[in-house]
Amino acid sequence: MITTGFGFDTTAQEVADVADLAGRRAIVTGGASGIGVETVRALATAGAEVTIAARDIDAGQRVATSLCRSTGNKRISVARLDLSSQESVKAFARNWDGPLHLLINNAGVMATPFTRTPEGWELQFATNHFGHFALTLGLFNSLRAEGARVVNVSSSAHLMSEVVFDDIHYAHREYERWQAYGQSKTANILFGVEAGARWASEGITMNALMPGSIATNLQRHLTPEELQERIRQSGAAATRRMKTPEQGAATTLVVATTPLLDGISGRYFEDCNESAPVAGGSHMRGVAPYAQDPEAAAQLWKVSEETLWSLKAA
Repeated sequence: MITTGFGFDTTAQEVADVADLAGRRAIVTGGASGIGVETVRALATAGAEVTIAARDIDAGQRVATSLCRSTGNKRISVARLDLSSQESVKAFARNWDGPLHLLINNAGVMATPFTRTPEGWELQFATNHFGHFALTLGLFNSLRAEGARVVNVSSSAHLMSEVVFDDIHYAHREYERWQAYGQSKTANILFGVEAGARWASEGITMNALMPGSIATNLQRHLTPEELQERIRQSGAAATRRMKTPEQGAATTLVVATTPLLDGISGRYFEDCNESAPVAGGSHMRGVAPYAQDPEAAAQLWKVSEETLWSLKAA
């Protein structure tokens, strides 16, 4: 178990203060809002060149301009990326040039009404997993730079569902938005398990994390009453305090920068430290064994590749 000396109240800036990212290049998906902004801020403060990958270019440019001014780092740029669109993902990867040292797969959607993408995929799985899977594979050659890390922002919601391989896209079962979100967040963790098996010799590592309970626009599909009811039902109300966006981005910075993770993949972190396997009555804390199951991870990779290949063949 990896412990870092940081904890619940740590901010991303406090982690950045002990990191040196000079000469490193980073991409932060969803870097124009929520904890993404604080992730970009901390990476830039530590000296990295950062690209904000965002659906809304104007919003991304406003954030980039503000952060260039406040951090003194002028190497913050913006590129368009819509993770629910495979065409957008391919265009982003095709336009990237040169090495990439840090890929922060931060963007996502949560508890959306039942929606299918043009490919017929359930929106949450399409965005939160397939989008980041395709992006990461599309950037593979750039990630082969020495010491490259991929950081997947998952959630304690992974405890709500394993990946239901027999019906990922709700063709035969009734849609339940939290279950759908949960399986997409499980996929974020499994992705790192199989990447570790496949890419260790390439110098690429991948780990996942739970940022914490944070009020951001990720909850835009929920009324305040719905969000509070979900917290109550999960049992998390008694054990989870809310974090600020600055605190929420801290675990991302830890996973992206700590030397303790050199050469290590497939781990899951919360509150800036590696999380233990979930125990009974833990109230949405810990990592589910099914989220780190090597067989499930290999199956997910196979399904993901086949799904993307089917687009090329169509």
